[in-house]
Amino acid sequence: MSLEALNKQVKTDLSYLGFGGPDWVQPTVHSDGHVFDVVIVGGGQSGLGAAFGLLRERIPNILVIDENREGLEGPWETYARMVTLRTPKHLTPLDLGIPSLTFRSWWEAQFGTESWEAIDKIPRGDWMNYLRWYRKILNLPVINEVKLNLIEPTEDGIHRLHIGGTGAPTNEILTRKVILATGIQGGGEWHVPPMIRKKLPAHLYAHTSEAINFKALKGKRLAVLGGGASAFDNANVALSEGAAETHVFVRRKKLPQVNPIRQMEVSGMIEHFHVLSDAEKYAVMSHFFNHNQPPTNDTFLRASSWPGFNLHLGAPWLDVKALNNGVAVTTPQGIFDFDFLIISTGLVTDPALRPELKLVEKHIARWGDCYNPPEKIENPVIDEHPYLSPGFAFLSRDEKGKKMLHGIFAFNYSALISCGLSASALSGMKQGIPKLVAAVADELFHDQKNEKLQDFFNYNEAEFIGEWSKTVSHEV
Repeated sequence: MSLEALNKQVKTDLSYLGFGGPDWVQPTVHSDGHVFDVVIVGGGQSGLGAAFGLLRERIPNILVIDENREGLEGPWETYARMVTLRTPKHLTPLDLGIPSLTFRSWWEAQFGTESWEAIDKIPRGDWMNYLRWYRKILNLPVINEVKLNLIEPTEDGIHRLHIGGTGAPTNEILTRKVILATGIQGGGEWHVPPMIRKKLPAHLYAHTSEAINFKALKGKRLAVLGGGASAFDNANVALSEGAAETHVFVRRKKLPQVNPIRQMEVSGMIEHFHVLSDAEKYAVMSHFFNHNQPPTNDTFLRASSWPGFNLHLGAPWLDVKALNNGVAVTTPQGIFDFDFLIISTGLVTDPALRPELKLVEKHIARWGDCYNPPEKIENPVIDEHPYLSPGFAFLSRDEKGKKMLHGIFAFNYSALISCGLSASALSGMKQGIPKLVAAVADELFHDQKNEKLQDFFNYNEAEFIGEWSKTVSHEV
């Protein structure tokens, strides 16, 4: 099958499913202009999947905004530096049950079934190309280079979104529901240890989430802080671009070997995480955080195969100091001098760190408000996560915030504790997107239930049009 034939198959499959049926949501009239039923913030894989799910539920009055240029949504062409995705290739996160929309169908249409069998994991660039195709073939309503600056709830239940960017058609958008499909960093911010931020000038280090000019680091001695997969991805890129040495420093004395996600993918944990009690969810995620994830074997082997690669285990950074021509890093193993530092210390989740939530974050319930864990597994990082509904909606810690938060959904990494991997990894999107879409659709219906019920009781359109006067009576 060619890609052209696949495109036709997608349209045929959608037509068989009644895709594009009549909109059932009653329009909202507002004096300040058009009101969308849903605005999705983020045009990466989560936002695209959510948009398709809403369209399948006959909710077409939606809009997706993304701050990046078209084709550069998400991390895949920016700070993601892995060669392949880390998830198994057979996962089907975005097709929503339609085989012709899977990555495998897209791949085989271009390269054949033998090629699919030959690849171990999905190449990163091809995954981005698949997302571009997915957006185009489904004609999803995305506008790029539009940044959400602030969510302003109004008294009439509408959210006024203050936006900017070169692609913004106006300064404000009105919507009934907001889905924050803002990815791994969308629930907080990337983390750089205070010791580094306070002691070093910005030109001496960069977080792995930033653009890094690796060509300018050719011949340099580099240090990478962190033991996750991205640390080894960045070490590999640096060495492949000509860095003389790259030293990876890991706090642990041994690299983790077990990846708990692999167990969750096959055990039903992802699909049915929502049935766990708060105590069970907290215990699962505390174990998840403590266990950490190892780098994939191919990622580690690529990095470690370079002559200039060095790994330091049991080597937390105790101090850093700017030198005339670089940085001195102090560890339990001694002091090392480097030209540049790459910080691979992940992120922190806290709604207070998100500028778009400035007007509402103080009302957002956190796990620390709702559950008191046993001391042996207590984790302040978990406690700062928002306490969400099973459908990813923000919940209020006080009565005043209930109306303000109504209609705001967090389909990003901040949902990890409440909803499991369903919004934070490709492994869980197959389950997460339908739950999100169902929750948004239910809320839209519930908001208009009085009108819907009245319409039902007033319905009086004749379906049977036979003429009773012409019927013949047969007596026995």
